[in-house]
Amino acid sequence: MNPAYLLQSTDSLFPRFFSNSGSLASDFIVQDFAVIMIVAAVMLIITYKLKQPMVIGYIVAGMVIGPYTPPFSLIHNIETVNVFAELGIIMLLFVIGTEFPIAKLRSVGRISIILALPESIGTLLIVSFIAQTIGFSFFDSMFLGLALSITSTVVTLRVLEELGMIKDKSSTLILGITIVEDIVAISALGVLQSVAVNPAGEVSILQIMISIGIVGAFIGGILIVGSKFIPNIIDKIGKNNDYALLLIVILGLAFGMAFVAKGLGLSVATGAFLAGVLVAESKSANIARVITIPLRDVFAAIFFISIGALMQVSLIPNFIAPVLILVLTSFASKFLITTVILVRAKYDSIIALRTGLGMSSARGELSLVVVKGGQDIGAITSAVFPVVGIVVIVSTFMTPYILRFGSKLRSSSSSTST
Repeated sequence: MNPAYLLQSTDSLFPRFFSNSGSLASDFIVQDFAVIMIVAAVMLIITYKLKQPMVIGYIVAGMVIGPYTPPFSLIHNIETVNVFAELGIIMLLFVIGTEFPIAKLRSVGRISIILALPESIGTLLIVSFIAQTIGFSFFDSMFLGLALSITSTVVTLRVLEELGMIKDKSSTLILGITIVEDIVAISALGVLQSVAVNPAGEVSILQIMISIGIVGAFIGGILIVGSKFIPNIIDKIGKNNDYALLLIVILGLAFGMAFVAKGLGLSVATGAFLAGVLVAESKSANIARVITIPLRDVFAAIFFISIGALMQVSLIPNFIAPVLILVLTSFASKFLITTVILVRAKYDSIIALRTGLGMSSARGELSLVVVKGGQDIGAITSAVFPVVGIVVIVSTFMTPYILRFGSKLRSSSSSTST
């Protein structure tokens, strides 16, 4: 199969996918969905027994069923996975957004903002430069840089909780920094996609400024105007205690804002995340989060599986060396930038080291969202999928050992909670 096939936007998939007879298409959807769920269940049991994060099981499951794994593909149509993956991105980012009401975004602290911006942007630029140096194209390098600049909040905090470090001051810093980093990453993805689809194929300062302006106007408009009306509407609906109605309304909000974002040339992830932020502003946020989590888990699983399915497994051995270089580059960049800034800000050296280790370890869900965003607009080649997939797997495996090493570093101030 031609790798260029993978670079089509999901927009182009719907007409061809539904051009078959309704019965035939329905049969294939049920068949593919059944295979996806069964293989995912088996892999999750294995990863659970091995005490590894679920994301690894999902990616490996995708690699097992994908069209590039010999001797044959277990799914009939990769387009089915692509469509479900788009839904997965929206649900995943929407539920993440419900964890971040505007007040919480404001309270992450000055140091989190001061640190997250140079740390994420610096890592993006350094990794992009190294990627270009070792042979990746400009946009491949930019999407790789953005993907590898994002620390996995889910994986990192889960490991810290297992180690009994969740109340440590370094863990609080990590949480604040990753919140800002996620927002920077989602905004940067929108800008990068806008620049990448420029018909002229040229990158100019003006084009970048226009893209930043569009992203800023969209985010600002939603947070300023939307926060005055949407939360009140959700609360009025929530007073009816009709959870089915509330679910339909918030799903309409999530997919509606994702659609508007895509229409503006931004990522659906941006719209979905902001929809979640608006829901988080309502008094019904906890209920909304509870009733949407099962949907998130299902579609997020399919999203991660789709990433594994899109990897050309036969090419993975060719990318071992680039992966090692990029993993070391991103780890060193995030660790050094984070540690140096905290030390210069007069933080205890052990807290700085622990925070640096936490920020530099895991890559995860948003890294994969970035790759999917590049694939959707045809901005990246098929080589990026296996590279980021391997990075996510390797870094996720490494995270418990890195954070456990950090937990052994002792100082009087590092054991205090905030």
